[in-house]
Amino acid sequence: MRTGLIARKLGMTRLFGVDGSHVPVTVLQVEDCEVVAVRTRERDGYTAVQLGVGKAKVKNVTKPMRGHFAKAKVEPKAELAEFRVSEDALLNVGDKLHVGHFVAGQFVDVSATSIGKGFAGAMKRHGFGGLRASHGVSISHRSHGSTGNSQDPGRIFKNKKMAGHMGNRRVTVQNLEVFGVDPERGLILVKGGIPGPRGAWVRIRDAVKRALPKEAPYPAAVMHAGEALEAHVVEEEGEA
Repeated sequence: MRTGLIARKLGMTRLFGVDGSHVPVTVLQVEDCEVVAVRTRERDGYTAVQLGVGKAKVKNVTKPMRGHFAKAKVEPKAELAEFRVSEDALLNVGDKLHVGHFVAGQFVDVSATSIGKGFAGAMKRHGFGGLRASHGVSISHRSHGSTGNSQDPGRIFKNKKMAGHMGNRRVTVQNLEVFGVDPERGLILVKGGIPGPRGAWVRIRDAVKRALPKEAPYPAAVMHAGEALEAHVVEEEGEA
């Protein structure tokens, strides 16, 4: 079991296939995804990798977290996430991951906080059909109808579908296909929509219900300092 990545949702677009069909995709950007801490079974009782992305101002970071980042010798991160991994998939603190961690055609699970809709009625929140829009119904066509019971048990059961706060909760969408990966720009293109507004942080990892492709790097796609420097030099030569 490999680690996942933390990405920022840039929005949605569409790409065209060779047959002229168009595929809606969500664009995710991964930059400065770095290993901040490692959990081991001997010390913590489980194995996991903690990743951090983005840059946070030092004045906005609490003192305990400053010490946490200083211990790892990394800059303060705007977002942290922990991924459970196998013992043979543990990474080193300071390793930087890139979008090559995923390959085109594989399936992933994406988790994010959905867009908040505020207070919503039963029809919008749960898809109720509403009451009759004819005789016998007076100014309550979009109500949810009866909710309670008779004298026994004489109460409304817990988790009854009613009007209330909609959205703004943790949502996981499973088995989304990776349409393509752009290593130069650090982009991952995922078929379909994913939860959250533009600019939201999302967690993307291998699908638990699908097999991992053989082409996927194991334990992770780590960007070494020499590789990053070499790519930078080639880019400068091209500009010259």
